[in-house]
Amino acid sequence: MLASLLSQMLSEAGYSVLAIDADPNSNLAATLGFPHPDEITPISEMRTLIEERTGTPPGQSGGFFKLNPKVDDLPEKYFQEHNGVKLMVMGRLKRGGTGCYCPENALLQALITHLLLGRDEVVVLDMEAGVEHLGRATARAVNKLIIVVEPGRTSVETAKRINKLAGEIDLHNIAVVANKVRSQSDKEFLTSSLSGFEFLGFIPYDQAIVDADLSHRSVLDASQAVISEVKNIYNALLPTAAGKLEGK
Repeated sequence: MLASLLSQMLSEAGYSVLAIDADPNSNLAATLGFPHPDEITPISEMRTLIEERTGTPPGQSGGFFKLNPKVDDLPEKYFQEHNGVKLMVMGRLKRGGTGCYCPENALLQALITHLLLGRDEVVVLDMEAGVEHLGRATARAVNKLIIVVEPGRTSVETAKRINKLAGEIDLHNIAVVANKVRSQSDKEFLTSSLSGFEFLGFIPYDQAIVDADLSHRSVLDASQAVISEVKNIYNALLPTAAGKLEGK
């Protein structure tokens, strides 16, 4: 939801926006209001493309394949666009532990690197709870890594783990956005538990968001309270007068 609202606000402010869904639980297209989100094929599932660019069919761990495949033409070929926001769905990165750096990973990593380093536009990268899609080179191009936390011990520990992983690749531009905040005590719990973090904002819990999702309606305009706080977060990220949004 946060990635979708920020992408929409950046687009409305006149920026060229490319939203990247790098979460295995891909729902950024649906949240952005794309008419047929289930019909978008993730890059990691494009078998012919992967073999063409890496020299090896996906799913194979043996043999040789390119670690730096050509990817600079892929965004224009495979992005979808809706309401001024361009979208690419990456799909799942294969996990480590097998000793295999598979062709799918090689293509996705090269593509993420190109998107962050080689294109002159705002890139909003929606990831799962980690930094697996980023390396030291791409970390230098990240203006801000936003960790979304909810009031709870598990979420706080996850935020600390992400912060540690980010530090290991020299990514230090990190901030926190609290989500589903129900009370002042929720806010105090998070700020005290993550006392060393920069907080960009506190998104309130609103049943209207849940209701909109359950009824397959857009969540982007379901809650004025949520939209207002995300505008505050946007303004904290882009404090210049030219990019400022009214928090109404």
